Amino acid sequence: MEKSEVRGQNILFTAVISISIAFLTGFIILAISMVLLKGLPNMIPSILSREIQFAIKLSFLTSVISTLLCIAIAVPVSYGMSRLEFFGKRFVSTVLDIPIALPPIVSGVALLLLFGTTEFGHALAARGIQFIFTPLGIILAQFFVNVPYMIKVLGSTMNDIDPRMEFVARTLGCSRLQAFFKITLPLARSGLMAGIVITWARALGEFGAALMLAGATRLKTETLPVSLFLNMSCGDLKLALAAASLLIIISVLSLFLFEIMGGKQYELSRSSLY
Repeated sequence: MEKSEVRGQNILFTAVISISIAFLTGFIILAISMVLLKGLPNMIPSILSREIQFAIKLSFLTSVISTLLCIAIAVPVSYGMSRLEFFGKRFVSTVLDIPIALPPIVSGVALLLLFGTTEFGHALAARGIQFIFTPLGIILAQFFVNVPYMIKVLGSTMNDIDPRMEFVARTLGCSRLQAFFKITLPLARSGLMAGIVITWARALGEFGAALMLAGATRLKTETLPVSLFLNMSCGDLKLALAAASLLIIISVLSLFLFEIMGGKQYELSRSSLY
């Protein structure tokens, strides 16, 4: 193949890549800008309304609690899946990934049936633990949908950590638990911080599963996505677009935080251990 022909193919290949990147970037910016242009002018009056203030408080409260629950479960699970070998590990890994593949609305239906129609759900309700049509249901839905993502992020991070470092720590007198807290967890700090930010942002925007399990009741189970849905349904575009704009702003800030904190934590973990 002649040099001119190779050069022409390279130019064409580069042009296709550049056009694809430019198209997708412009498409996303254009779509998001339409919401912000309509929602930002009414942002302050909408935030001052009782409904949006309630939605903001409930969204932040439920998302923080569900993220903490995700951390408590995802850390040991991701470590176990990364370090332990056991019969049926591939099957367990597949089961843990099921909520990722399921549409959120299907996850919500599954939780609704489990906690609303079974003896297990009735026993919890009899003890005052009610998930159906309550804020607890929002937390449960957020946890169910998002914990697999945190497990994935942490599992990928822990797979990149050389297990020989833990072995060396154990030969120096550390127990397995001490090696985990002194070696593995500090090295996985960047992945943990990244997982926390992304999981929290996803929890804040969770809609389908939460809608099925907790319902859409104003000033009771009304998070920002539910507020967007309710106000769009009844034609109140000002409040709906204000809620959408808030979610976009929070999502964009979370992505920046993900990049900044993830990088900083990675450097901190390296400097503290070497």
